[in-house]
Amino acid sequence: MPKILIIDDERSIRYTLKEILEYENYTVDEAEDGERGLELLQKSKYDVVLCDIKMPKLDGMEVLERATILVPDTPFIMISAHGTIDTAVEATKKGAYDFLVKPPDLNRLLVSVRNALDKATLVTETKTLKKKISKTYEMVGSSPALGKVKAAVAKVAPTDARVLITGPNGAGKELVARSLHEQSNRAQGPLVEVNCAAIPSELIESELFGHEKGSFTSAVKQRIGKFEQATGGTLFLDEIGDMSLSAQAKVLRALQEHKITRVGGDKDITVDVRVVAATNKNLLEEIEAKNFREDLYHRLSVILIHVPPLNERREDIPDLVEKFLQDVARDYGNKPKKITPEALSYLQALDWRGNVRELRNVVERLVIMSEDTITEEDARSYAK
Repeated sequence: MPKILIIDDERSIRYTLKEILEYENYTVDEAEDGERGLELLQKSKYDVVLCDIKMPKLDGMEVLERATILVPDTPFIMISAHGTIDTAVEATKKGAYDFLVKPPDLNRLLVSVRNALDKATLVTETKTLKKKISKTYEMVGSSPALGKVKAAVAKVAPTDARVLITGPNGAGKELVARSLHEQSNRAQGPLVEVNCAAIPSELIESELFGHEKGSFTSAVKQRIGKFEQATGGTLFLDEIGDMSLSAQAKVLRALQEHKITRVGGDKDITVDVRVVAATNKNLLEEIEAKNFREDLYHRLSVILIHVPPLNERREDIPDLVEKFLQDVARDYGNKPKKITPEALSYLQALDWRGNVRELRNVVERLVIMSEDTITEEDARSYAK
């Protein structure tokens, strides 16, 4: 049952509002002034707060300002007998969900409360979903090798330094990029990913920088590129070693000047983007072979993070297997299967050329092909 707090120095108003809301099956607490209201907010969780503006000791605007720090997700509906447009605008700027004039219209009040409850529910669900997504992409394992990666991410993430992530295919470079974004000051902004190996060289510039209508045959309308889409957030350039030299030159300019130009356009567009890149290639060898620009390499590699292959961190395999058993069960809507210590030992001894990605596929295969408990015999039969 939703819980509502009424903060108002007029007893008659508190009584009226409480009677109306309790009739609608809400649980209601009262506070006779702002100080008492803040005390209750610290002691209990409320779904909505109805707060008068003109009160002794502490007025409603001050309560609202302090509450946005104490309980930032709790919707406030401000109420005043002296309602003006300026007051309503000020309340909204300070974080109020809605503004009502005394005496409040009954239907207007109930609609506002219901909408505020819906908003609070949506905020909670969004946070829960973000936590689930973050957990899905977390770096799992406790090996010293992975510990170094996690420590580097924790130190570098809060900065805006560009990062180059190296390591073999399937080792988890994308997870490192996501962790860098989620732990950064840009976490509320977008994380935009571009797989440079999956986009034809003739289209990569349009993908990154966008294009103007009519700039080439199939450009039937203007397109916003990934650099612009990532403004305020992080741009993850995966498999950067496969990018064409012409696109590399434009990326270098974007990193140097924080400006881009759309294909077919002549206007400079300022972008505020943190660039994280990843590659499975040895870029120093690519530079020697004239396939990669040395100046771009130095721009990208302010911080280097190497993700070791799974064969160099076999201690992580039990934790990874347990996570994948949970993930596969959730995807299939089943109860997670067990795995015997002997089966785990067998998996730890295998050669994982495909790294974590290959292990994930093997676990899914074992879940499908085995009974309730995955045995060593199952692992020997289906792991390779």
